[in-house]
Amino acid sequence: MPRHRRAVPAWLAHPFRWQRLPVPWAAVARGALCAGPLLAAGIAAGRPAAGVLTALGSMLAGVNDRPGTRRTGIVHIGLPALAAAFGMLVGAALRTADAGWWTVPALCAVGFVSGAGSVAGPVRSTAGMQMLAATVLGAGMPLPGTPWAKALYVLAGCLWLLLLRLALRYPRPAGGPLSGERATVATVFDALADALAAVGGPGAEPARRRLTAALDRADEALRLRRLTSRLLRRPARPEELLLAERFAAATALCEASVALLWEARPLPPRVAASPRRFAAALRTGRPPGRLSAPENSSAARSAFDHALLDAAVAFARERPLSPPATGEPTPPARATGTRGALGPDARDYGLRVALCIGASAAVALLLRADHWYWLPATVTFLVKPDLGPLFSRTVNRFAGTAVGVLVFAGAAALLPGSWWPAVAAGAGGALLPFATRHFALQTGAITVMVLSFVYVGGAPEAAGERLVDTSLACAIVLVVGHLPRLADPRRRVGPRVTEALRSTERFLRHVLTPRPAADPAAATAGTGAVAARRLALRRDAYRTLARARAAAETAAAEFRPGRDPGTDWPTVVAAVERIVDAATACAVRLERGAHRPGPEEAERLCRALLAMADVLADPRRPPGTPPPELLPVPDCATLTDVAAELERLRGYAAAR
Repeated sequence: MPRHRRAVPAWLAHPFRWQRLPVPWAAVARGALCAGPLLAAGIAAGRPAAGVLTALGSMLAGVNDRPGTRRTGIVHIGLPALAAAFGMLVGAALRTADAGWWTVPALCAVGFVSGAGSVAGPVRSTAGMQMLAATVLGAGMPLPGTPWAKALYVLAGCLWLLLLRLALRYPRPAGGPLSGERATVATVFDALADALAAVGGPGAEPARRRLTAALDRADEALRLRRLTSRLLRRPARPEELLLAERFAAATALCEASVALLWEARPLPPRVAASPRRFAAALRTGRPPGRLSAPENSSAARSAFDHALLDAAVAFARERPLSPPATGEPTPPARATGTRGALGPDARDYGLRVALCIGASAAVALLLRADHWYWLPATVTFLVKPDLGPLFSRTVNRFAGTAVGVLVFAGAAALLPGSWWPAVAAGAGGALLPFATRHFALQTGAITVMVLSFVYVGGAPEAAGERLVDTSLACAIVLVVGHLPRLADPRRRVGPRVTEALRSTERFLRHVLTPRPAADPAAATAGTGAVAARRLALRRDAYRTLARARAAAETAAAEFRPGRDPGTDWPTVVAAVERIVDAATACAVRLERGAHRPGPEEAERLCRALLAMADVLADPRRPPGTPPPELLPVPDCATLTDVAAELERLRGYAAAR
């Protein structure tokens, strides 16, 4: 009989996952010119402490040196830089005051603030983590100088990398000052072409998720551009308005493409070729050329061809069609109970970070009061759920630290003179942008850099102790990370899925709400605002879904000692994604003249979505309790699809 091999558990396979990303050569060059040269400058000037602190700041900034426009780079690097400088100020003040054991409650307080604020978004999450890490290093590293001077050195190192980010870039494509924003919008058209090529196949939904991520990045880049114009009190330039119109054409094409994905009928290759022509036009400044011929085979295909024609017109214009708008679309209401700094999710994470940091600092002070900072600094990175499941983080952290210690020991044995730590730090800085592919590789690069800083700072024997401290940190985080009800990863998923369901309900309600009849002039004037509002609601629904999916996939890969598998959260999130896709397809069909359901039918469906959100958000509901029954399905093709997904979701919630 053939042997049936059991699949490797997700918690065991996750540590070996590797992200396939392009090599960011510009970031590699910036990394090579940051920590190493700054450390070498400090050694040459006879001020090694200043070199260590500036190199430390550039290393923290290098972790955030990700692809994007200049403005997104300023936000993604600048905000964590300010947080790191503030953390160094607090930590150095604790050391100057010789706080002793009072350092433990102080670090617990900083850890709680860092953890609670981290749920607000990826940039603030990184800022909170770096603030806590800088506080620990400032309180523990025996470096001379006043707290203000140490904070300014760290900030100077961050600003040095930011200056290199603004200066060292690839040759600009056509577009002048807008080249970064043009490239970001071009990636939307590339992702759209990939999604169209995947229609009807197994990769359709992952391609749609990548398209949503590209839309969010482009939207962020253009919003930052508009914000800069407002702060400088200057009107938007014609090229900015023209790019905004082309991005609006891209969003309309994306909405129609979601309807094509929902129909799941494979498309001819020429359909996917048209968005690629738009992407090439944005990068080169040349006309897009011939596009695919229209085909009225379905409402979704007709809507796509209409949006394709509108995009061709937008690309044919050399000046914007209309003056700048007087206001932005009304932002959708956000749920503050689950995502706010005082919500249960924030409190759970803040308490978890505070306990881990406090326990690790206390153990470190008991073991070695002179070099205690490595253990809580390691915990700072381990306790962060954004970096993957807990077991995977601990395994990769230990492996990366071990490799980094061995590489550093080899460099110490082979490289002569007193300059080799700067060479090692430069090599680690160059590797850091590439190391974002895997947490162990990133840990190894950071370990080599930090050991170089510690060596120059006056602790040449510290390499061996780091491996012991890392082992203790992994043990502490594993114990605290598996405490019941405090750090159960499944508790982080429910609030995010609930928020995604409520965002989906707002989008679906907007789609199904009948528009009151008005005079033709008013109707024409309001069409753009209604479409902008719908696109903003749809982006918000997909954005919350992306956060829910990330949390669900992390929870699914967590190691759970018990036998209860819990809720299949990735399947729940997939059902919600299908509901949003169906609502988008419904909007496209309604625009093409499909039957609009009555207000009572639409209200029943929206209330069913809210009922699902309430069921998943109620932690007091016993497992297996069935949620409220769905009301009769409205008589509309797409709404029937939505109701079918709701019925599936009801079954998942009942099995929770």
